[in-house]
Amino acid sequence: MTGQGHTGEQTMTAAPAAAPAQAPGEDALIVIEDLHKHFGGFRAVDGASLTIRRGSITGLIGPNGAGKSTLFNVVAGLYKPTSGRVFMDGEEITGLPPHALFRKGLLRTFQIAHEFSSMTVRENLMVVPPDQSGETLWNTWFHRGRIAREEAAIAEKAQEVMEFLTIDHLADEKAGNLSGGQKKLLELGRTMMTDAKIVFLDEVGAGVNRTLLRTIGDAIIRLNKERGYTFCVIEHDLDFIARLCDPVIVMAEGKVLAEGSIEEIRADERVIEAYLGTGMKHRKKTATASAEAGQ
Repeated sequence: MTGQGHTGEQTMTAAPAAAPAQAPGEDALIVIEDLHKHFGGFRAVDGASLTIRRGSITGLIGPNGAGKSTLFNVVAGLYKPTSGRVFMDGEEITGLPPHALFRKGLLRTFQIAHEFSSMTVRENLMVVPPDQSGETLWNTWFHRGRIAREEAAIAEKAQEVMEFLTIDHLADEKAGNLSGGQKKLLELGRTMMTDAKIVFLDEVGAGVNRTLLRTIGDAIIRLNKERGYTFCVIEHDLDFIARLCDPVIVMAEGKVLAEGSIEEIRADERVIEAYLGTGMKHRKKTATASAEAGQ
């Protein structure tokens, strides 16, 4: 799929309002159709259409101001779109609030981690599962045994998550004391405490040292391969994107510019101009000419 990202044939039979106009195939988990988000006269997202395949790690790259994070925010329910539609598993989810999307298995992390800084790493994980019995006053009075059993199961799950992410040695550390990379691992761990179908990761590598970034990358790959998580990743580190992502989608000026493998994206002249800049394009031509001259 290239360009605006539409695939499939137009459906001809009558369908409910929630049915997508396109039929991209059973492997389509998220379908975004002609999405717009305007802030006054500024078109942050300006007609973006794309599909995220089930079981993929899809990269989303582009220059600052391309509309990547705004697209994430619209899909994740933080912003309502100006127009356009979003589907998950064939169901329209356009404009649903974040808590409703959370229950459907759609989660979003942020460039700046949103941990509960005064709580421990273990506690940050244990508060994630919804509808815990201990959240109601009635149960704290009359169903203490149920609460205890439930908390024990959640604590066991939290321990498993910490060991998976190799942060179990930080279990009782206050989350506010963690490094930037450790906080990103904690955010990833929070997505593991529920039945996530797709996780939108926004600049997971921002402010993270190379060693921890590799650990984060390893965890994403394992979650994808071993547990079937689907990811969509915004990241400026192209080496990180190249290691994890296929396909890679490029946005520029609020639109989808191109899609393909990382090799195809790096060779695309439109991407070189829009994402890497015309200076990079001229340097590439100069390097090519020099190499040919030296032969």
